[in-house]
Amino acid sequence: MNPRTHFRLVVLYVLVAAMMLVLLGRLWTMQVLDGERYRQIAEQNRIRDIVVPAVRGMIVDSSGRALVRNRTALVVSVDKTALSRQKDDGKAVLTRLAKVLGTSYDDLVKRTRLCSPTVPRPCWPGSPYQPIPVDDRVDPKRALQIMERQQDFPGVTAQVQAVREYPRPEGAGAAQALGYLQPVTQEELERRKDTRFTGYSGVDLVGRDGLEATYDRDLSGRPGLRRVLVDSQGRVTGTASEQPPVPGNTLVTSIDAKIQGAAEKALDDQMKAARSRGEKADAGAAVVMDVTNGRVVALASRPTYDPGVWTGGISQEEYEALLGKKRGEPLISRATHGQYAPGSTFKISSVAAAVADGYPLHGTYPCPGSYNVGSRAFTNFEGQGHGPMNLHRALVVSCDTIFYKFAYEEWLRDGGTKPRRNPKDPMVAMARKWGFGSRTGIDLPGETPGRIPDRNWKRAYWNATKNADCKGAKHGYPEIAKTDPGRAAYLKAVAAENCAEGYVWRAGDAANFSVGQGDILVTPLQLARAYAALANGGRLVVPRVGLAVVRPDGSVARRIDPPPAPRLPVDSKVLAYMRKALAEVTKSGTAAGAFQGFDFKKVHVAGKTGTAEVWGKGDTSWFASFAPADKPRFAVVVMISQGGTGGSAAAPAVRQIYEAMYGLNKNKPALKDGKLPDKLPDLRALRNEP
Repeated sequence: MNPRTHFRLVVLYVLVAAMMLVLLGRLWTMQVLDGERYRQIAEQNRIRDIVVPAVRGMIVDSSGRALVRNRTALVVSVDKTALSRQKDDGKAVLTRLAKVLGTSYDDLVKRTRLCSPTVPRPCWPGSPYQPIPVDDRVDPKRALQIMERQQDFPGVTAQVQAVREYPRPEGAGAAQALGYLQPVTQEELERRKDTRFTGYSGVDLVGRDGLEATYDRDLSGRPGLRRVLVDSQGRVTGTASEQPPVPGNTLVTSIDAKIQGAAEKALDDQMKAARSRGEKADAGAAVVMDVTNGRVVALASRPTYDPGVWTGGISQEEYEALLGKKRGEPLISRATHGQYAPGSTFKISSVAAAVADGYPLHGTYPCPGSYNVGSRAFTNFEGQGHGPMNLHRALVVSCDTIFYKFAYEEWLRDGGTKPRRNPKDPMVAMARKWGFGSRTGIDLPGETPGRIPDRNWKRAYWNATKNADCKGAKHGYPEIAKTDPGRAAYLKAVAAENCAEGYVWRAGDAANFSVGQGDILVTPLQLARAYAALANGGRLVVPRVGLAVVRPDGSVARRIDPPPAPRLPVDSKVLAYMRKALAEVTKSGTAAGAFQGFDFKKVHVAGKTGTAEVWGKGDTSWFASFAPADKPRFAVVVMISQGGTGGSAAAPAVRQIYEAMYGLNKNKPALKDGKLPDKLPDLRALRNEP
């Protein structure tokens, strides 16, 4: 053999041998060293994980009546990712699906598009990688067509799922307090990496407002995991393992459905009556609170809405109606988010401030029809004078001029327009001690703090508005002058004054503050808390709606106890004095007309009317109360925006609520022996699953 040929063969043999050794080494590495990893990859090719959502827990009232529960529904969902893999991006599938569901292709496209600030409803606000429900009220025959013809509907599923339902027991809606659900967003999923065990899966809904949001973790439960076997075509051939979902817990609330329903009806009735008298009565709120512990028994707001509108997707028209001013922004709770001048209901703080500043509790004070604060006359309601009186009588007849005098004299002692260093501002300081100007701490999201205006606020507001005021002072208001020259001249004068020295805390600011007018704003919940503190002897209770979290088996997971109540720094004698005065308001004072014929022998109601003036709008009607007057248990506050005087709108609504609570005026009593249940309801008979 030619030596050169022999050499080439040897080289070839060596190369082949080397390649065989490399191949064997690689096979050994893959099968021995990395065998376990590749076995797992192979398993994943034939096993798919399916997250099984947990049934969300119910929300019930203090007696176990369901405020929010679940119903079973056949839900058709579309996998946007699966459709995008098709040549026509799923257009043919959606066209066929539209015919089966009895809708249009365009409607399905809108429901499956992703929401953004520029995309109108309906749209999908959740993750693009989770199934998108397009119909939650599917006829079983239509659903069967989809399930039997999966080859025609790839990426489309029809499953029985739990859907939120709002039964309104005893007429109790409480929509804003209950809140609503929305799909989990992609950002939320990314923040929760291990979605199997955090309680959030790709098809989960999360609470966006109200109790649904605050107690979302308790209500959501924990999703299960089903591992299914699939063939090369992706068809399921069996189940490898299954971890069942854990249903969500039930939230027991302190709300009483009967009292909640009565509060909502009272608001509706009295707002309607106010409109019949020519008032606008555009919004309202009612709060019923247990003064001993801060438990919220009822929390009503008007205008309201049906929270079921969120189920199955919401149209742009419905969405705008919830947020727009045209229908009164019904998504907003007027009880916890609404901010209004409190009028004379605020005088409980002003009395406490005046006495703490040295004015005798049992002194006698003149009540003329008007009182000059600087160069301006401040008047009583309708300019009526009542002669000399004590503070008891001043609260009963709601004499403003006594409080103007207190505020003006205190303002002068602080230095007037050139205040001394660290002025006392006793009424401002006392208002903060009553909890005004800060959140109550209720277990509901987004509560507003109200506003207690002071010198610092006045300067900050002036800095923010002086350019507009100076412009108005220079050029006037020509557009307004065309139709109302008198108002335009007034606005120009005010603008000139504000432009020059709008940062100054004037005597008029102090005077208005003393009677709950001017720039002061409170929420109905804050006022209810303040009157609860007056009623219980000075404990500023922290409101709570949640009572307990109960497991699906009926055992108590945890009780929701209110935080410790801080002590109100007001002498107990002053509180007792005011309670006695307010007990007379409903018999011979400003609320006597509203409570004429009321059965005071069964329950004596104490309270205070408030009529707050609002520039360019009708008066805000208030009535803040507690009962029984001799041994208070409940505080009831009603506010009706643009409802007229406190005695004409809010006070009759409060009367209606008490009549429902205590069984007066042919009502069946909501309370048993004047009390609420002191034990948790037995929920074992209630099913936490649809």
